[in-house]
Amino acid sequence: MKKLFFPLLIITFILSALSHFMHWGAELEFGFAGLAILFAAGLLGKATESVAHYAGQRLGGFLNATFGNAAELIIAIFLIKEGLFDIVKASLTGAIIGNLLLVLGASAFVGGLKFKEQKFNVHLAGQNASLMLLGIIALFIPAIFVKTEHISEHDTMSISIIVAAFLIFAYIGWLIYSMFTHKDLLEDHVDTQADHGEKPAWTKGMSVVFLVVATVMVAFISEWLVHTLDTFSSRFGLSELFVGAFVVAIVGNAAEHSAAVMLALKNKMGAAVEIAVGSSLQIALFVAPVLVFISLLFGKEMNLIFTTIELAAIGVSVLIATSISRDGSTTWFEGKLLLIVYVILGVSFYFV
Repeated sequence: MKKLFFPLLIITFILSALSHFMHWGAELEFGFAGLAILFAAGLLGKATESVAHYAGQRLGGFLNATFGNAAELIIAIFLIKEGLFDIVKASLTGAIIGNLLLVLGASAFVGGLKFKEQKFNVHLAGQNASLMLLGIIALFIPAIFVKTEHISEHDTMSISIIVAAFLIFAYIGWLIYSMFTHKDLLEDHVDTQADHGEKPAWTKGMSVVFLVVATVMVAFISEWLVHTLDTFSSRFGLSELFVGAFVVAIVGNAAEHSAAVMLALKNKMGAAVEIAVGSSLQIALFVAPVLVFISLLFGKEMNLIFTTIELAAIGVSVLIATSISRDGSTTWFEGKLLLIVYVILGVSFYFV
């Protein structure tokens, strides 16, 4: 299977490109893009694992979250250009809850079936919990004030810009804190020891090259897949909210899904948590605020005010993810709980 991986990756990518540009129909476009993104995400996961061998699990997980969110950011920019702000916010909501519930849940569940208990840095878990709460506060407070005090659209945008700027400032501070000033405190020293005796798949240079190539492929395939969503949603009677929060979000975060589960299966839960929770934090503290400023470049103002349903979904996701991960350990049962909450939210969004 390893020998067939790269040929299958190239074949599915070419078929996905041909079906998109030659208009073979939404069904074939969706099918080929879905297959292609699975292989591209697999390459991204393998490249991340190889980079983590050289750079450490935290930096490897951070790179995976960043490169994985590149697809989400690119998709959102295209949607903003079209003025589809509701789908953008729904996809951001889906990305946050998807990473906290689906990615972290699947990683904890699958890894827990193989290992009785998986541990990771408790200091990192605590800091992640605090940052997740900051993200919730930053989204909840403006929404409550705007909706209860009937603040004007101009002032709503002003609030969004100010909050977005401080969220970006907080995220930059977190990077400095976690990567430089307190790096040793937050590192998983046990898990970073030469991959438990395993050799990396590629050299350091090739690992970075494959990481970039896989990210570019995921971004292209994600865009092609988005173009099939209108037909897909109308044919199956799905709402824009459900498509944005679940379909687009799952597609945009396919890379994190595969990489986190692969790492959990190798008992590297620290890296899996860094991917799942780190990606959610990056969406809430960096991607969403940046999109507010990007919308201004297009001459279209997208505020940071989410709907009550979206805020409730993000709130419960943060609540249970924080509760489960704060002690620095996970089991298959805790992973199952996260997945159940994700299913409950999915069913509820479906009927909106």
